[in-house]
Amino acid sequence: MSRQQLVQEGITLKGSAQIVAEFFSFGINSILYQRGIYPSETFTRVQKYGLTLLVTTDPELKKYLTNVVEQLEDWLYKCSVQKLVVVISSIENHETLERWQFDIECDKTTKEESAPREKTQKAIQEEIRSVIRQITATVTFLPLLETACAFDLLIYTDKDLDVPEKWEESGPQLVSNSEEVRLRSFTTTIHKVNSMVAYKRSDSF
Repeated sequence: MSRQQLVQEGITLKGSAQIVAEFFSFGINSILYQRGIYPSETFTRVQKYGLTLLVTTDPELKKYLTNVVEQLEDWLYKCSVQKLVVVISSIENHETLERWQFDIECDKTTKEESAPREKTQKAIQEEIRSVIRQITATVTFLPLLETACAFDLLIYTDKDLDVPEKWEESGPQLVSNSEEVRLRSFTTTIHKVNSMVAYKRSDSF
């Protein structure tokens, strides 16, 4: 029995890709809610990672995020994605106001391994919980977005990767005159995710 439990607790490449993709699903929803990109009434509460999180009920946004996360999970499984960026920009003048960057490292040696890595789901979820809590807490220091904003998702992948038809090439959409704050990281032992947010420095200083 103890041997079987050990195997169940282990993390495989497929399992790791699922965990990280799921984190991005909740993480992106949290950013969109916290930064008021969509009306608060279009979100509903769910329980995850021992937290109450908010996820969109907007049908179009749900469909879009589901497609992105499914594609992302596939690329995570292939170890061919390097970063995901959530860009928040002004609808009025298209200026980039915030840039949430998640750098993804993948241990490609796992492709040859048959045995799962030893790390419990509980330990990984505790690390993810810390990251999500930080995303929620950023509203205490991020400047108020005083204009109507839209968001873009940028995914950086290996050069030789086949990209779905509807996806298009994009520039990095950097924030000019920016401040950067590093957030926590988490690791499944196969994928490691480092996060940071860059935002436009207030002119009042």
